[in-house]
Amino acid sequence: MDQVLYSTPDNPAPENRTEGFFETHDGHRLRYAVFRASAQIAKGTVVIIHGRNEYIEKYFETIRDLTAKGLWVATFDMRGQGGSPRLLKRRNHGHIRRFADYERDLDTFLEKVVLPDTRLPFYLLAHSTGGLIALSAAPYLTTRIDRMVLSAPFIGLTGQAASPRVIRTLAGTLNALGLGFLPLTSKLKEPDFRDNPLTSDETRFERNVAMMKAHPELTLGPPTARWLIEAFRTMDRVTSPYHLFSITIPTIVIAPTRDGVVPYTAQERLSRYFRAGQLVPINGARHEIFQERDTYRAAALAAFHAFIPGSDAEENREVAALGT
Repeated sequence: MDQVLYSTPDNPAPENRTEGFFETHDGHRLRYAVFRASAQIAKGTVVIIHGRNEYIEKYFETIRDLTAKGLWVATFDMRGQGGSPRLLKRRNHGHIRRFADYERDLDTFLEKVVLPDTRLPFYLLAHSTGGLIALSAAPYLTTRIDRMVLSAPFIGLTGQAASPRVIRTLAGTLNALGLGFLPLTSKLKEPDFRDNPLTSDETRFERNVAMMKAHPELTLGPPTARWLIEAFRTMDRVTSPYHLFSITIPTIVIAPTRDGVVPYTAQERLSRYFRAGQLVPINGARHEIFQERDTYRAAALAAFHAFIPGSDAEENREVAALGT
């Protein structure tokens, strides 16, 4: 059997797991893994939805944090990235035909893997693009998901060479010309800790770079014009008051105040119309809060465990009010 998950010396795969592939509605085989807690009675299952250009291995440390608290973890690589099949011949182009495909893949994962093979109740932990997917799918997940935790959900864009308006215009033009499979740039930037917008933790940054170098097949380059257009359309829809009013799953939005990818102001604005959601700012943190320095990660994990019933109730009584 071919290896499904990969380890590096400073990022070993957690034990007590099941890994494999599940088939989507249109025939793609997406890579997944389920990690079991050592506790005899599980406190539920956390379904992790990744950001763009992320993969299961990047969450090994966070998975250990969650299973240590008695929670199971189920996660998968989204179509077109990580260890799941690419959608274009040029493998480094991040592409999607319809954003709704992400939502259908999540639905299939819940049906084929999470419901039969894990433990109730179910929670979502979704980062960046994963947060956008969760927001979009949330009105239809009410009977399945008890609570959601969104980490820097991708509801806006900052830190790019061009403004969001220019990016939308260029992506729309390429898409209209039938060139939606092309990215707006062909430049592949070498990871450099000094100017990265993702984390202020150099050790975790270099750990992720080491995984990328050891297994470059897991990584992606720039998104295509079609991917951008689909993402922008979904942002516009999920941030409308009508859509936010339709979400009834209790939610917290963990928002890094120094986010260099998604504007903090956009995350703050989201909470104004999100009746089921509450903003939890992490002062000083950058975009990838679960790859951040210990002080920021600890704050995010404390908020998570205070909000998720039963996972850490005794240790986080003071933070529990975040979820009420």
